[in-house]
Amino acid sequence: MTDFYEFSTPELVRLLGSRFKEYRMYCNLTQKEVAQQSGIGQTTICKFENGTAGNLSLSTFILLMRVVGRVNAFDDLMPELPESPYLIRKEKKAPQRIRHPKK
Repeated sequence: MTDFYEFSTPELVRLLGSRFKEYRMYCNLTQKEVAQQSGIGQTTICKFENGTAGNLSLSTFILLMRVVGRVNAFDDLMPELPESPYLIRKEKKAPQRIRHPKK
């Protein structure tokens, strides 16, 4: 299993781009078709897939994931957590900020 902590942020963006390309090709879509369906420029998609995009916004990435049918994969990325015991109150009071003592 790959340890993604060993990768820098630009390396992770390049990895995501190459994986996106695999998914796009698996869906039998061209970059032009993805651009039309997502509303994102074909140049941006090309740069993302080739690893030359400096940065890609989260909203752009979500649009691309929708086109290849992988938007539900975000639940695997960040599943819902159980309710925090700090937020459960017996008296039904509104949750308050947790204050840590000053050192």
